[in-house]
Amino acid sequence: MGWLPILLLLTQCLVVPDYVRTCLMDNGVGYRGTVATTAGGLPCQIWRHRFPNDHKYTPTLANGLEENFCRNPDGDPRGPWCYTTNPAVRFQSCGIKSCQEAACIWCNGEDYRGAVDRTESGRECQRWDLQHPHSHPFEPGKFPDQGLDDNYCRNPDGSERPWCYTTDPQLEREFCDLPRCRSEAQLSREAITFNCFRGKGEGYRGIANTTTTGVPCQRWDAQSPHQHRFTPEKYACKDLRENFCRNPDGSEAPWCFTSRPGMRMAFCYQIQRCNDDLRPEDCYHGSGEQYRGSVSKTRKGVQCQHWSAETPHKPQFTPSSAPQAQLKENFCRNPDGDSHGPWCYTTDPGTPFDYCALRRCNDDQPLSILDPPDQVQFEKCGKRVNRLNQQRSKLRVVGGHPGNSPWTVSLRNRSVILNQRVALICLPPERYVVPPGTKCEIAGWGETKGTSDDTVLNVASLKVISNQECNIKHRGRVREREMCTEGLLVPVGACEGDYGGPLACFTHDCWVLEGIIIPNRVCARPRWPAIFMRVSVFVDWIRKVIQLG
Repeated sequence: MGWLPILLLLTQCLVVPDYVRTCLMDNGVGYRGTVATTAGGLPCQIWRHRFPNDHKYTPTLANGLEENFCRNPDGDPRGPWCYTTNPAVRFQSCGIKSCQEAACIWCNGEDYRGAVDRTESGRECQRWDLQHPHSHPFEPGKFPDQGLDDNYCRNPDGSERPWCYTTDPQLEREFCDLPRCRSEAQLSREAITFNCFRGKGEGYRGIANTTTTGVPCQRWDAQSPHQHRFTPEKYACKDLRENFCRNPDGSEAPWCFTSRPGMRMAFCYQIQRCNDDLRPEDCYHGSGEQYRGSVSKTRKGVQCQHWSAETPHKPQFTPSSAPQAQLKENFCRNPDGDSHGPWCYTTDPGTPFDYCALRRCNDDQPLSILDPPDQVQFEKCGKRVNRLNQQRSKLRVVGGHPGNSPWTVSLRNRSVILNQRVALICLPPERYVVPPGTKCEIAGWGETKGTSDDTVLNVASLKVISNQECNIKHRGRVREREMCTEGLLVPVGACEGDYGGPLACFTHDCWVLEGIIIPNRVCARPRWPAIFMRVSVFVDWIRKVIQLG
């Protein structure tokens, strides 16, 4: 019979207490904090002592009656208590607040850093650093600013209020029961601006209502053309009025859903950053080769990989190979002179590199690309044979889904075989501008509106015009990273299904990919210039993706 005490001891050891907290869950039966004075300021009596107040409780590993800490062994609804060292006061409540009372949430609780770890239905939260029972993208290492500690309720994705993944395999995630702070607290914490924005622009309350490229914003109280969860009634503190640019989810800048069905959302970068918000380490001059600040995350919020690390990506640039770039820790830098600014290798295995959450300083304007260089050297590619019956070619790109552009089909690591119908095309020199009057071609299998056969490859010849001329029609919305072709007298141009296709120009005995077809307001409107993305602005990025990918 000598094994009974041992078995009893093992049984008691299997009772796992709650995490140590400074606040209470429920009535505090599982509280294991170190408060040792009552609400009236009286010192607590040690639980193993019977003087000055005798009692019936014996400390064990299961009940947590350690030292003289406040506990609730009898489930008192008022919470933890203790016997006092004052003979005149036998016991007293310790007045420890519940976790809900100890912290409230402001607005939608993005900044909540309390210790509540139960959902509103009472389910225990899953730890953020675990992928079981529910896999998720919110790994603490990738979101260091979101406070994803332990299994506490948080709001890393700008939801209505704090939430967590649950330990219940049948329920992935659920909101937590947290009270809202009084409205006065909101006003004191929000940096309201109207003509510019600070930080990420979460306090911007101006009336800008178009995207950077001039596309009108969709109203926040509308669900068409895009359905979304950012409704004014659920995000009352975000001022989601009309169709004004806002930042309800902590993105990098104010944004909006757009009025174009094919473009879900876009940023409103035409809103200037407030001058008093630009610290030297928050912006860069030129291409950022001399940037020496300490920003260490990408524009998407992913943490940068250390320059000296070799995982998850093996770097081409290291502190030893590029000492002039001062590649310290995981700070954003520009060791290769990328014209798009400082960048870094990322901690995301699926993204080798990305540009950083930095802006060009307001007093530093980029050089204009609208004055092309005198001499241009094109690569020895882009040669092609005469296309066979190009208006009636039976060759098509296949494998996409209905409604997708035929140009954006994955090759799935299959090699491309060059033949009479498949050839290489040149990339233009960096920041090259096609001279006005140059004749170029677009090609595609897109919508023809009954004017032709959309089951074969159609080709149209268009003449390039200057951005200045194009902006007369488009009211100044065409940017330097875009280019235009003149509108023809007849309705010939790109339409649905052509997007992503090429604008190719024959230059110096070489076909060059100068533009990419993008959605325009209407299809092939007579006398109306068409807008394309200017490939030369992105050549350095394309080469880097090929090189580092």
